[in-house]
Amino acid sequence: METQVFEAAEVQDLSAAAVALQAAAANYRVMAFQGEMGMGKTTLIKVFCTLLGVQDEMSSPTFSIVNEYLSGDGKSIYHFDFYRLKNETEALDMGYEDYFYSGNLCLIEWPEKIASLLPPNHLLIKISENNRGREIHLIPPSLT
Repeated sequence: METQVFEAAEVQDLSAAAVALQAAAANYRVMAFQGEMGMGKTTLIKVFCTLLGVQDEMSSPTFSIVNEYLSGDGKSIYHFDFYRLKNETEALDMGYEDYFYSGNLCLIEWPEKIASLLPPNHLLIKISENNRGREIHLIPPSLT
């Protein structure tokens, strides 16, 4: 896979990126969403999870650190928000390996907080602002 770039001026523009994430999920069970506060990481994750058939209420797990959703086919999806972690030891203490290596989809906000713990085969999703809205880069591990 090569880097893919999507532009999103409005929330409805996120669907193309979500479809690309759905296709990438066959090869990448861990997806790391990186971007400044307010860039739309959680919003993109919600659009993606809706595409996967999630019916659960979705929100950023800022305080709980991880939320579990069920996809339309009954598989677990784990949504992490590591913003409040002080160090990687806190992720170790919560048993991150059980999630990351479970074979279930793991969607991670603020992956830079646990950079050395990320599996080598993860997809990086970088979201940044441009003069037309947001730019979303899907970056495979060979290019990170």
